[in-house]
Amino acid sequence: MSSVHNPDKGNDILNGDIAVTLKRMTIPMIFGMITLMMFNIVDTFFISLLGTEQLAAVSFTFPVTFTVISLAIGLGIGTSAVIAKALGANKIEEAKFDATISLLISAVFVFSLSAMGFALIEPTFKLLGANAQVMPYIYDYISIWFLGSVFLITPMIGNSVLRASGDTKTPSFIMGFAGLINAVLDPLLIFGVGPFPELGIKGAAIASVIAWAVAVVIILYLLAIKKRLLSLHGGQQGVISASRKILKIGFPAAGANMLTPMAMAVMTAIVAGYGPEAVAAFGVGSRIESIASLVVLALSMTLPPFVSQNYGAGKYDRVKQAYRKTLQFVLLWQLGVYLLLLIFSGLISRTFGNEPEVVRVIELFIYIMPLSYGLQGMIILTNSSFNALHKPMNALILSVVRLFVFYVPFAYVGSLVGDLTGLFIGAAIGNLVTACVAYQWFNHNLTRMHDASLKEFA
Repeated sequence: MSSVHNPDKGNDILNGDIAVTLKRMTIPMIFGMITLMMFNIVDTFFISLLGTEQLAAVSFTFPVTFTVISLAIGLGIGTSAVIAKALGANKIEEAKFDATISLLISAVFVFSLSAMGFALIEPTFKLLGANAQVMPYIYDYISIWFLGSVFLITPMIGNSVLRASGDTKTPSFIMGFAGLINAVLDPLLIFGVGPFPELGIKGAAIASVIAWAVAVVIILYLLAIKKRLLSLHGGQQGVISASRKILKIGFPAAGANMLTPMAMAVMTAIVAGYGPEAVAAFGVGSRIESIASLVVLALSMTLPPFVSQNYGAGKYDRVKQAYRKTLQFVLLWQLGVYLLLLIFSGLISRTFGNEPEVVRVIELFIYIMPLSYGLQGMIILTNSSFNALHKPMNALILSVVRLFVFYVPFAYVGSLVGDLTGLFIGAAIGNLVTACVAYQWFNHNLTRMHDASLKEFA
């Protein structure tokens, strides 16, 4: 029988203590994400040493690369949900076949999207506002990025397969190791240290592609040989039916991912009405949010495999308990994070702000917005749990409701009433209302699914 059902690993998800199992799965993910974040900062630092135009060029590529990465994340969510459910139902061969198909269709989609992006580099970035001075640097970087993007997608999907089986330590190691390779190669290839050629911004892109390629070799070895999680024998299901299962969840999940930068663009446009200092401070606030929400993001990757496997095994009570325990933990954890941010608000604002108005707005942001991060965590975890229950449209609708019915509109109305203070309070209230809706909706759906399963077996 496959190693995914080793009593020390996969079976903990179905029978072990819920809190202990989720803790065991989540802690490695947190360390992996911290490591990757640190290496990304190093990456940005080395590019910034080349000059403002090179740093601006990479900044211009973010919306484009995020589109490809959003597709990868969505397909990874679909992969994890489908495989974890099959494993929970003890359909081992089906899970292996699904894993193989996930890797293949993800490579095809990303290759197609990247080929289209490569062909449209100039018109795309002109549309984004890139000028003639920056465009050559954009081309140098993004052309290599597109050519190597298939190497990026494979480890992402492979890690989703491992997480679906309950293994979160290995994906964390792979994330950190690839980031380390990238960070080491960056200065060597960018500046031409020792025998390495001086490639400038091209060197940064090549360093990333090499790091991804190493990760591909590691992940394929682990999946195909060590853990034997891949198979070309689908039993009763074929390639089309397996692909349909994955894409049914993957496409809506990718769409939901793409909504966040759209909403942040609208929020930035609203904030821009208060001057460049407010925009600078809001940008700092967004970075504070990503760091402050690290544990929530880690849980959003480890809770879904737990939910999907227990859903596949028909253990709805464990799904409900895991969901509620995780939300309770997140609310308490984020309250602690808020108190820490309050204590260090002066230090944070003076570190990132070099003008009095920027410092003032950063402090204002810290006083208000992080108070709702626990509620935001509830929404994120509800969204990922819906995907885990194979309810991707619910997750997509929840994302639309959160961002464009409550969060952005409430922030805008708040800005009309109370300027920036009102904007932040409105956004926080938007999180509160959405969290209440999300909690009630998820529990209602889970109860209905449980009742339907009881009738089916009656």
